Amino acid sequence: MTGPRTLPRRIGLFQATTINMSQMVGIGPFVTIPLMVAAFGGPQAVIGFVAGAVLALADGLIWAELGAAMPGAGGTYVYLREAFQYRSGRLMPFLFVWTAILFIPLIMSTGVQGLVQYLTYLWPSMTTGQGDIVGLAVVALVVVLLWRRVDSIGRITVVMWGVMIVSVAAVILAAFTHFHPSLAFTWPAHAIDFGHGSFWLGFASGLTIGIYDYLGYNTSAYIGAELKDPGRVLPRSIIYAVLAVMVIYLGMQIGVLGVIDWHDMLDSNNVASQSVASAVLEKTMGKGAANVVTVLILITAFASVFTGLLGGSRVPFDAAKDGVFFKSFGRLHPRHEFPMLGLLVMGVITAAGFVFARHIGTSATHPPLAVLISLLTTVMVIVQAFAQIAAVAVLRRRQPNLSRPYKMLLYPLPMIIAGIGWAVIYGYADKANPGVHPIEWSLAWTALGLVAFLGWSRMEKTWPFGPKQIREEYLDPEPAPAS
Repeated sequence: MTGPRTLPRRIGLFQATTINMSQMVGIGPFVTIPLMVAAFGGPQAVIGFVAGAVLALADGLIWAELGAAMPGAGGTYVYLREAFQYRSGRLMPFLFVWTAILFIPLIMSTGVQGLVQYLTYLWPSMTTGQGDIVGLAVVALVVVLLWRRVDSIGRITVVMWGVMIVSVAAVILAAFTHFHPSLAFTWPAHAIDFGHGSFWLGFASGLTIGIYDYLGYNTSAYIGAELKDPGRVLPRSIIYAVLAVMVIYLGMQIGVLGVIDWHDMLDSNNVASQSVASAVLEKTMGKGAANVVTVLILITAFASVFTGLLGGSRVPFDAAKDGVFFKSFGRLHPRHEFPMLGLLVMGVITAAGFVFARHIGTSATHPPLAVLISLLTTVMVIVQAFAQIAAVAVLRRRQPNLSRPYKMLLYPLPMIIAGIGWAVIYGYADKANPGVHPIEWSLAWTALGLVAFLGWSRMEKTWPFGPKQIREEYLDPEPAPAS
C-alpha cells in the first residue's frame, strides 16, 4: 500500500501520454517560433527546442520519482508537504500554492496574448487599445463560462486536442510541400560561438522559451491517484510525451524555417513575426486556408485558457480544504459548487498579467509574450523547480522506507542537469529582459508569500506559532521489502 486512494485508477499509459501532450501543445508552438529565432539570431533556433526537451526530460524524471512514490492528487503540493514538514511545517506547500496563484494565471495570460496576436492576421488594423479590450473580454468570457457547475471537461479536452492536432498537422504538411533546405539550414557566420557572451544570453532566452513550450509534461503526476500502475505508467508517460512533442516541434520549426525567411520573423511589420503559422499557410496554400487555420488556432488558444483556469482555480481550494492555505479559498459557490474565490483571483491576475505585459513589453526585442514567459518561469523556479529537486534528496534521507516503484535513472545526474538548466533560466532572466526585472518580481512575490504565511500560521496557531504536524501519509508502516 502506497497511500490512501479515493479515486479509481482507470487511466492507462496511452491516455496518460496523450493527456501530457495535450497540455504541452497548446498555443505555444504557433507563437514562439519567431521568439526562438530572435533569441538565437537565425535558424539555429532549433537548438532551443532540443535544449528545452533535455531540461523537460531531466526535470520529468524528478516528477516521475516523486509521483510514483506518492501517486495522489496534487503534484508539487503533495511532494513539498511530505518533504519539508519536518523542519518548516507547512511553509513550503503554502508558498507553492501562493506562487501557483501567480504563475498559473501568467500561463493563461500567454494564451490570451497568443489569441490576440493571431487575431491580427484576420484583423490587421487592430490597435493596441482594441487588442487590450479583446483580451480582457476573452478573460471575462472564460470566467462567466466557468461560473457554473462543471461536471466534466472530457469533451472540451478532446475537442482542444483534435483542433490542435489538425492545426499543427496542417502547418507541417503545408511547410514541407514548399520546403527550401537553403532557408532552413543556412546558419549565419559564428552562429555557434561558445566564447561569446551573446551566444549564452541567446541560449538562456531560447531555453526559457523552449521549456515554456514543453510545460505540461508533468500533468500525469497531478492525476497520479487515477493512473493504473503509476510506478510504471507515470515515468513512461512523461518520457514518451516529451519525445513525441520534440518531434512535433522540430518538424514544425524546421518546416517553417524552410518556407519563411527567418529575417521576416524579426520584422515587426511582417505578418510572419506575429502569425507565422498563418504566413506559412498563406504562402503555400492561399489566403483561404490560412484564414481557416488561424480560426482553429484561435479556438485552441481560447480552449487552453478555459481549461487552464478551470483546473488552476482548484489548486488553492484543495490546499485550503486540507488546512494548508487561507480558509476563504475553500468555500464553494452555494448553488453551483465551484471555488469562487480561486476563480475570481486567478481571472483578475490573468487579465492584469495580459495588460501589464502588453504595455511593458512594447519593443521588437521584448514583445509582450516574451515578457510573460520570462515572468512565469522565474516565479516557478524557486518554489517548484528548485524545491522539487531538493525534495527528492530530502525524502530519500527522511523516508528511506518509502515505497519507490520508480527510482530516478542515473541518480543524481538528472537533478544536476535540471538544476543547471533552471539556474541558467533564472540567472539570465534580468539580462534577457532589461527593464522588466523578472528576478526582482519573483523574489518580491516570494517575500510577500512569507509575510502571508506568517499571518496565516499565527491565525491557525501552527509552526512557527504552534507545533508542527508531521503526517507521513505515504510511508508504509513497515519497511518495504528489498526489490
